[in-house]
Amino acid sequence: MSLRYGELWHPTVLMKKPPVSIFWFRRDLRLHDNHGLFRALQSDTPVQPIFIFDSEILDKLEDKHDKRVEFIHRELGELQAKLARYGASLDVRIGKPKDVFHSLLQDYEVKQVFANHDYEPYARERDAEIADFLEQHQVEFVTTKDQVIFEKSEVTKPDGKPYNVFTPYSRRWRGRLEEVGLEHYPSELQLKNLYQQQARPLPSLAEIRFAPTDAEFPSKKIPLEIIKNYHETRNFPAIDGTSRLSVHLRFGTVSVRELVEIALMTNDAWLNELIWREFLMMILWHYPYVVDQPFRAKYKHIPWRNDKDEFAAWCKGKTGFPLVDAGMRELNGTGLMHNRVRMVVANFLTKILLIDWHWGEHYFAQKLLDYELSSNNGNWQWSAGTGVDAAPYFRIFNPATQMERFDPQMKYVKKWLPEYDSKNYPAPIVDYKERREAALAAYKHGLQSR
Repeated sequence: MSLRYGELWHPTVLMKKPPVSIFWFRRDLRLHDNHGLFRALQSDTPVQPIFIFDSEILDKLEDKHDKRVEFIHRELGELQAKLARYGASLDVRIGKPKDVFHSLLQDYEVKQVFANHDYEPYARERDAEIADFLEQHQVEFVTTKDQVIFEKSEVTKPDGKPYNVFTPYSRRWRGRLEEVGLEHYPSELQLKNLYQQQARPLPSLAEIRFAPTDAEFPSKKIPLEIIKNYHETRNFPAIDGTSRLSVHLRFGTVSVRELVEIALMTNDAWLNELIWREFLMMILWHYPYVVDQPFRAKYKHIPWRNDKDEFAAWCKGKTGFPLVDAGMRELNGTGLMHNRVRMVVANFLTKILLIDWHWGEHYFAQKLLDYELSSNNGNWQWSAGTGVDAAPYFRIFNPATQMERFDPQMKYVKKWLPEYDSKNYPAPIVDYKERREAALAAYKHGLQSR
């Protein structure tokens, strides 16, 4: 093709934008069994994978030593190394998603954008905005189910209404799985369809305005032997009895379909935990008000004490109740906490200190490496008695009894409380029996005043 005089310099001639389909990594940081990526790689154009460090989210994180940001950054580095083997590269950008997509449309001739579903309220608003923006530019936005087996209204009562109790939900979930089976999406076999380019440099943590934490992250290797014995070991925090895969499930560095398949073959109790996660996601989808309010409206009038000094002692692990304090020290130090201990510390905050469950939920949201809105909210409301299928308000754990039962040799407690049994360990900040009676009276009063 000949060029007319004056055309040679024009950037559209010298640098034609490459036609691509985009796959947007979010809560699915893996190349294998990734539904959205699989769909993208089957499109007619080469696939350019992207990741957005969303400033709308990052700007709200007060602690710039956030372990979750470092975890994501590390996983992106691993993804980049894997993509480089196929002559491809991640395109990682920082900013508000709409602004980022505006710049992406300047750099690529985007045919389609693919992503996996996200169910949290902010994510739903974000995706609606991006879908509208892309539609204005004649670009299709295709999203698929990936982080759960069943979503939204795929598991409901016969009348189409959502379940509010776990056991019948679980039965129907299992029945649906028998009906439709598990379908995997072998995206790892389609990587030859990636857009070819040299590896782009990833932004550093400093460029994202965060700092390294030197945290030790749980392995993503699936511990088959632990899962096999999960029903016998899951309640004892001093032993290696849980899979520690929650952070990998949260950020999609493992496939939920792979985990369910393993659970079906090895341990029903562990499968139940995966179903509980989906149950709480379904609740958040159908009842988004639970983010700010109790699921059961009759619990709106509980007269919380909300003592700030007692809350500070709970946060620091200095309540004088060893199992509670050990759990909070583990959380503050690692971003994780054993599930049995999570129940104890949550029950203690709400039903002994009589502090609004929102306070504990927000603190966990700041600290948990495996933070997931639906699970965090649902489990806190369960502990407080305000949520779906919740523990009744009169179910109050005695931290001393829990320690005797699940940490009888105090190995867990002594690991996280080196000052235990010394004059440096504080006396209990409250009298358990007195506070238990006060909590029962407060709950009764709140339920009667509605």
